[in-house]
Amino acid sequence: MLKFIAPLLFCVPCLAQTSTTGVPITASQQAEIQRLAAQVEARVKVSSGDALALMEQRQIANLVAERQAQLRRDTEKLVALTAELKQHVDKAGVNILSMDVIKKAAEIQKLAKSVEEKMKHAY
Repeated sequence: MLKFIAPLLFCVPCLAQTSTTGVPITASQQAEIQRLAAQVEARVKVSSGDALALMEQRQIANLVAERQAQLRRDTEKLVALTAELKQHVDKAGVNILSMDVIKKAAEIQKLAKSVEEKMKHAY
């Protein structure tokens, strides 16, 4: 498993102040990422003498925490978009389907597919 994770550790920088999508991370989101990373790190026990393994585990924990935070942001956005779509459909007439509703449905579908792929390819 280390042979698959090691390239990730050297290719992916540690958490910065922006997420992987380029969207700035707020202080509360950064705190959530750190909390999740600490939880993941606490689950994995490493001997204190192995500093490299500890560093790798911390980086993995940070990546997992950022992925979890990104999934939460995406699902929150998905919920907001579906609420907007429902409002647009409720406003529209029985036989009328506006382009705005079609675009909103396509955006929801694209985001849902993205979330699904992120969940499938978790590790």
